[in-house]
Amino acid sequence: MRDVAIIGVSQTKFGELWDVSFRDMITDAGLGAIKDANIEGGDLEAMYVGNMSAGLFVNQEHIASLIADHAGLTPIPCARVEAACASGGLALRNGIMAVASGYHDIVISAGVEKMTDVVDPTPAIATASDQEWEAQQGVTFPSLYAMMARRHMHEYGTTREQLAMVSVINHENAAKNPRAQFPMEINVDQVMNSTMVADPLRLLDCSPISDGAAAAIVCPAEDAKKYTDTPIYVKASTQASGSLALHDRKSITTIDATVHAAKKAFKIAKLTPEDIDTIEVHDCFSINGILAIEDIGFVEKGKGGLAVEEGMTRLDGEIPVNPSGGLKARGHPLGATGIAQAAEIVWQLRGEAGKRQVEGAEVGMTHNIGGTGGTAAIHILSR
Repeated sequence: MRDVAIIGVSQTKFGELWDVSFRDMITDAGLGAIKDANIEGGDLEAMYVGNMSAGLFVNQEHIASLIADHAGLTPIPCARVEAACASGGLALRNGIMAVASGYHDIVISAGVEKMTDVVDPTPAIATASDQEWEAQQGVTFPSLYAMMARRHMHEYGTTREQLAMVSVINHENAAKNPRAQFPMEINVDQVMNSTMVADPLRLLDCSPISDGAAAAIVCPAEDAKKYTDTPIYVKASTQASGSLALHDRKSITTIDATVHAAKKAFKIAKLTPEDIDTIEVHDCFSINGILAIEDIGFVEKGKGGLAVEEGMTRLDGEIPVNPSGGLKARGHPLGATGIAQAAEIVWQLRGEAGKRQVEGAEVGMTHNIGGTGGTAAIHILSR
């Protein structure tokens, strides 16, 4: 197996992009990554596109052909990758494996979702949960994560204020990110007094409905310096599966897929949590910002809320979390999120993140999950 490097990344603005079509978003992101990598479209040998549900959101299936055609990249092979909200992370993993295996040399992995073109996106999003045991019984993702939050509060004493601080810190970072959907700061009182969604989660605990796309280009590590002076090397790319429904889990305060994927990633990279300088975690709801740092191993189980409260996850903290603003404030176009996470880490490791730059960042990590943790994808990247 060959070592792999990321040589180009790009991300569109995330938000309610009424004037931009599905196909134009993904093409814009792809072209941006091609330019960033200093290559031509004709250099690409394959494409993997993460997308959860174009069929339900924009009534379009067979998006691999659509994207290759619209981008002018036919006849190269293009494949859609679907794993709910982890679709982008798995698209990146597929691209990395294609290059590592030697089957292709230059591959683009991308992600896209156009979520605002439907009146109510809830039924489409609910397809990422267990239909028979959850969705058809009226259980939504906010209510699933609310159960996880309430149990975490019961078992470990996590407070409502600690949950709110996850959102507050995300917005602090997003205010420094021109690509973020909500680039403004908020405070704890605003979170705790926002509209109740599913007790204890309120509106400002929840990631938004978003449009957007992102892309990354990978090649053999030995060739990376041909294209860029700042290649970012893939130290590990892992994936794990967990139960789709909450009721099948031993504990709903631990996402087992995250635990297993993270342990394997650290083993492959020959690193520990202490070696990570910054991380993008999948905080679709504030509780998951806490669960993620526990399950990955940055803090003991039950100590995540306290770590957030004490500032450990701030830009100048011990482990800066979501310098992009995270899913909560940067936005969460489902299929694009995992790629956008990787793009942020690449910018951080290159020292190109502007006002949200983590000082001295040399090793970064991404954590992308599908549903409530049925799938997890982890990547460790380094300068």
